[in-house]
Amino acid sequence: VYLIHRRDSFRASKIMQQRALDNPKIEPLYNTHVVQVHGSKDTGVTGVTLQDATDQTTRDLDLQGFFVAIGHKPNTDVFNGQINLDPNGYALVEPGTVKTNISGVFACGDVQDTKYRQAITAAGSGCMAALETEKFLEALHDTTHAVTA
Repeated sequence: VYLIHRRDSFRASKIMQQRALDNPKIEPLYNTHVVQVHGSKDTGVTGVTLQDATDQTTRDLDLQGFFVAIGHKPNTDVFNGQINLDPNGYALVEPGTVKTNISGVFACGDVQDTKYRQAITAAGSGCMAALETEKFLEALHDTTHAVTA
């Protein structure tokens, strides 16, 4: 496994860095950018072209798979001061739900998932948010269209 990193050092927690660096199956490639992914629909990924950020030289690296994970900071800056966020910027939700501190505002996926940050959990919490939104809108509709006797 090649861990391609665009800077000269990692910013993850020291414990996570050490786990990766101690693993003999992981080779870090610092100051490196992926320029191109090679392959086709028939062959799948066959390699990448890498560029050294310090001297701009390029080289090809044969691979059989390619996974992108850039950063762990949720993109919630726009909500700062509006919905409750934890110190790392993740939206705080009621336990077991996707409800934020503001009625009708639901958080799902990577903006509230501090542990797994995976597409499948994002899809699940996205479904939860859709169902909660539907219930919220139905309640609004029922309230505005209530008939009084």
